[in-house]
Amino acid sequence: MSSAAEQEAVQEGRVDVGVPVEHAVEAVPSPRAAPALNGAVHRASPVPVWPGAPMPLGARFRVGPDGVAGTNFALWAGGAEAVELCLFDPDGVETKVPLTELTHEIWHGFLPDVMPGQRYGFRVHGRWDPWTGARWNPAKLLLDPYARAVDGEFGLPPEVYAHVRDWPQQQVADTVRDDRDSAPHVPKGVVVHDDTTDDEWMDDRRPKTPWADSVIYEVHVGGFTKLHPGIPEELRGTYAGLAHPAAIEHLVKLGVTAVELLPVHQFAHEDHLLRKGLKNYWGYNSIGYFAPHAAYAATGTAGQQVGEFKRMVRALHAAGIEVILDVVYNHTAEGGELGPMLSLKGIDNRGYYRLQSDARRYTDYTGCGNTLHVVQPHVLRLITDSLRYWVTEMGVDGFRFDLAAALARSMHDVDMLSPFLAVIAQDPVLRRVKLIAEPWDVGSGGYQVGAFPPLWTEWNDRYRNAVRDFWRGALPDVRDLGYRLSGSSDLYAWGGRRPYASVNFVTAHDGYTLRDMVSYERKHNEANGEGNRDGTDDNRSWNCGVEGETDDERVKALRRRQLRNLLTTLLLSTGVPMLVAGDELGRTQRGNNNAYCQDNEISWVDWGLLDDPGWRALTDLTARLIDLRHRHPVLRRRAFFSGRAHSADGIRDLAWFTARGTEMTERDWYAPAATLGMYLSGRDIPGRDERGAPIVDDSFLAVLHAGDRPVSFVLPGPPWAERYEVIVDTSREEQGEAPGVVHRAGAAITVPARAVLLLKVVG
Repeated sequence: MSSAAEQEAVQEGRVDVGVPVEHAVEAVPSPRAAPALNGAVHRASPVPVWPGAPMPLGARFRVGPDGVAGTNFALWAGGAEAVELCLFDPDGVETKVPLTELTHEIWHGFLPDVMPGQRYGFRVHGRWDPWTGARWNPAKLLLDPYARAVDGEFGLPPEVYAHVRDWPQQQVADTVRDDRDSAPHVPKGVVVHDDTTDDEWMDDRRPKTPWADSVIYEVHVGGFTKLHPGIPEELRGTYAGLAHPAAIEHLVKLGVTAVELLPVHQFAHEDHLLRKGLKNYWGYNSIGYFAPHAAYAATGTAGQQVGEFKRMVRALHAAGIEVILDVVYNHTAEGGELGPMLSLKGIDNRGYYRLQSDARRYTDYTGCGNTLHVVQPHVLRLITDSLRYWVTEMGVDGFRFDLAAALARSMHDVDMLSPFLAVIAQDPVLRRVKLIAEPWDVGSGGYQVGAFPPLWTEWNDRYRNAVRDFWRGALPDVRDLGYRLSGSSDLYAWGGRRPYASVNFVTAHDGYTLRDMVSYERKHNEANGEGNRDGTDDNRSWNCGVEGETDDERVKALRRRQLRNLLTTLLLSTGVPMLVAGDELGRTQRGNNNAYCQDNEISWVDWGLLDDPGWRALTDLTARLIDLRHRHPVLRRRAFFSGRAHSADGIRDLAWFTARGTEMTERDWYAPAATLGMYLSGRDIPGRDERGAPIVDDSFLAVLHAGDRPVSFVLPGPPWAERYEVIVDTSREEQGEAPGVVHRAGAAITVPARAVLLLKVVG
């Protein structure tokens, strides 16, 4: 922008000149830093406004005084000078309604005859002084943080930024206010009728699966259903698609007990992606913590998405499947000081976000530009109100918290006595649902695996790393593997925590798919448009000798065996297993380990893989292993192993064996080893069943061999067993039936190269 153009813009009131660079240290506000209210808040409202109530927050349709139906609007806006409620008709014409009632920093009013389906937003007036963190700009229409539904998508043209993006002095660009109206360019909140008396919803029955019995399936609502041939085309990619019998049939056949949905809170796409013709596919860019993401709705976005989501939950519950939401309360889509103004930033920037001592800048523990200031009571209330809403009104069964360490920070450091964790622990609703922490963030001291308190389970990346390293032949010894296979007692055996505190996983949405992990050693993220610089370089993968896809049948056979090894290891381990949708089918992302922006065939589940007998066999094996886990409590223990003998014959609940058939010694644990035997006794399982009877199960011996040549393994003799029956052998190409071979205890059997054998004690 030229100097003349700058002067013209200022004269026309389109921008604020901000603070000159030379005054930055002094934090001197601009002469226009406290703009006039333009008379808008002083005009008589064009529609009647009654005082209404300050609680609950958001837009709540109800029957008001004298039996008049309408909507109560309430917005917390600490420090604001005035708030306008903006109503939009179907043609986009805006009506501004000043909210004049103020109670404890909550602006509120009841509008008779404002009915469900009404589109709305807020304009909040106050000082423009970015140097002190004050960024009010009434030219920007703001999404209600409590909006139950959102209509429209966020594009990010210049008008949605509170500052002039192309200001020639970029070092102070965020201090130059842009007064152009953003309303035509942003979605609106939608008034929703909270119909909790609906007969179809009231007969919903939550599965309430115990943690120890859980098998989690991480799934993207859109990607799971987008290519499914059994789902009508108009339902693919939607909540209704996931609720379709064809989708649920696969989940039931597989045997998973819970779907963990990648973010379904309303989210926005980042500007740098939109400019490249891409979108945020994963959804870790939330902006509406009460609203189901509108793009996943098949029935409409004027509030219909709420009912559609509820029907999806009900259908999954009817199939015995819980619904866990992956939630992103650590940051929002508004980014840092150069990000857009969509909601919280314009309501009270200083109140909602952690700011540095230089209040113009944001504290970023998330790598996404901002961090919500969870220590603030109103921020904590926003999060907990949102969580309770999804449990009590939307029916979900639990949450996985993205970058949970950021939520556990007090003023700076991660604190397991932080307000957030304390509130969750005492909340009568939230303490009863499943709580999963991603136990790290990107800030100093943010890695907190094993540190979260009771009630919480955690994504255990140490399990992931140990299992990957073992099967690629990179584990220096088997000490760490032993801990991971048996529930990670070194991390979780404190404070009353149990083995199911460990959510075991080999893959997740972030990183390679299982198939890619045995096909690629280098990331191939070129499609992301970032020069292959994005995504981790620490993949702990092995391509079996060839990078990428190949026609070499020997390599393909080895890769499929490795997939069977990884899945079998996961599903035989103590703890809660988590699978990623499509891994059981052999889904590939073509080596992309950061497909967050690939809303296309790279990320979508390819159901055509089931036409290949080899991939169908992998799916069948996965289902068989999950069924085995469900049938045998020794594989899903509720208490840690003691490693001690509980009977006169000296059999311990857990024992480890070398390939020689001898028990592991201290020296064995510290030596390089490619073979490990794990004996699980079914006679000494702590706890009782539902009728108070002791829990007794079969005993098993699992043999894991990661070497590239066959090995002779001596089966432990009495008192451990008299005979063993092979029930899983991952070296077999066809897994339709159990091998069924019986071996005498003490015999030396040949374990094929790179294989898992699971043997049941039969005498």
